[in-house]
Amino acid sequence: MAAQAEPAADHGGTTHMAPHDTDGNTTAREADEPSRARRRAARYVVPVTVMGVAAATIGLVPALADSGDPDLPEITAAQLMEKIAKSDVEQLSGTVKITTDLGLPDLGGLESSLASGAMNQGEEDGSSADPSTKLTELASGTHTLRVATDGPDRQKLSLLEDAAEYSLIHNGKDVWGYDSKSNEVYHGTVDEPAGKAKEEQPPATPKDFAEEALKSVDDTTSVKVDGTAQVAGRDAYKLVIKPRQSGSTVGAISIAVDHKTGMPLKFTLTPAAGGAAVVDVGFTKVSFDKPAASTFGFTPPKGAKVTEEGDLDKGGKPEHEPEKDLAKGLDGMKTLGEGWTTIATFDTGGEGLPTGGFLDSLGDQVKGDFGTGTVFSTRLVNALVTEDGTVYAGAVTKEALVKAAEEAK
Repeated sequence: MAAQAEPAADHGGTTHMAPHDTDGNTTAREADEPSRARRRAARYVVPVTVMGVAAATIGLVPALADSGDPDLPEITAAQLMEKIAKSDVEQLSGTVKITTDLGLPDLGGLESSLASGAMNQGEEDGSSADPSTKLTELASGTHTLRVATDGPDRQKLSLLEDAAEYSLIHNGKDVWGYDSKSNEVYHGTVDEPAGKAKEEQPPATPKDFAEEALKSVDDTTSVKVDGTAQVAGRDAYKLVIKPRQSGSTVGAISIAVDHKTGMPLKFTLTPAAGGAAVVDVGFTKVSFDKPAASTFGFTPPKGAKVTEEGDLDKGGKPEHEPEKDLAKGLDGMKTLGEGWTTIATFDTGGEGLPTGGFLDSLGDQVKGDFGTGTVFSTRLVNALVTEDGTVYAGAVTKEALVKAAEEAK
C-alpha cells in the first residue's frame, strides 16, 4: 500500500483544490434552494423537514468495508480530488446500498403518520409515485437501489422493497415514476438542457454525494489520502475529509475513489460523537459497460393510475394554509457562519412550536435574548425552533445554534 498523506490546510497556508475550482480556492458552499414543501400540519413537521434539508446540503456518506488493501501508486490529496473532478464516466449500471442512521427519536409510530400525511397529501392531490415524496424514504433505514446511466439523457433508479419496487426513469424529455405496490405512475417532462435535467435528478450514486461533500473543502478542512481499499471488486484510494473547526457534529468523511476511472465508489460519514456511520452509501456491484436501451424504456402498466406533473399543483388551497407559510420561509433561507459550522436559518412565517406538550419531550428547551425555543437533535443535524417561528439548523452543536440565535437578535 503506497498512498501518500496530504497535510491539512490552514488559514494562512495552502488551500486544497476542490473539484469545481481549478485555481485551488473553494467558494462553492452555497446552500441549495429547497424544493417547494408540500406539507400539512407544517408546524409539527418542521423539525423533520429542516433536518432533511440540512443533511442533503451537507452531502450524505458511508462506511468503507475494506476487503483488501491493494498496492497502488502514490497520490496526493490534491491529485486525487483532481482525479475525481476529471472523472468522465457516462455509462454504468450497478447496485447501491444505502444505510442512514440519524438517530431520530422513537415517536411510537407517530413519525410514520406524520410522514404519510406529509408525503401523500391526501388522495385528491397526491401520488405515491411522485419522486419528490417517495424518495424521502431514503432518509432512514437500509435500502437497496439499482442504478443505471447512459449519458446525461438517460438514468434509472429503482428502490427495491419487500415484494415491491419503485422506479424513477429519465429518458430524454420524459421523467417517469412507478410504484408497483400501488400501481401508480407519475409522469413529468424536462424542458431544460440535458445537463440541467441530470443535475435535478435525486442523488443516488456515491459520486452524487461526494460532489456535495467536496464543496465543503476549504481552509477550514483537513484532507488526506489514507490508504487503499477494494470496493465492489475494484481497487480504490481512500480520501478522508475532516473539519478543523470546533462546533461541528461531523467527525470525518471517507470517500473510496476508483483507481482507474476516478469515480467515487463508496462513502462514509461518521459523527464527531463517535459510533457507527450516520450514512453509508456504496456500490456492492458495478459495471461500466453501456446499459441496454430497453433499461430506460417505460410504458404505464394496464390499469395503473397515471398522474401528470401539473395535476399535483391543481386544486384550491386555503389562503393561509401552513404549508405555504413554510414554503415561503424556505425560499428565504439564509446561511450564517462559514465552513463546517455553517448554519441555515429561515422564518416559517408563523408561530413557533406549541410548548408544554408532547413535542417538548422530543427536544431540549432553551432560553436566551431570542426568547424561548426547542432544540431537536439527531446524531448529525440539529435544529433550533424559536417561539417566533425562526429556525436555525445545521451539522453543529446545540450550543452553536443557541449562540447563532443570540447573535441574530
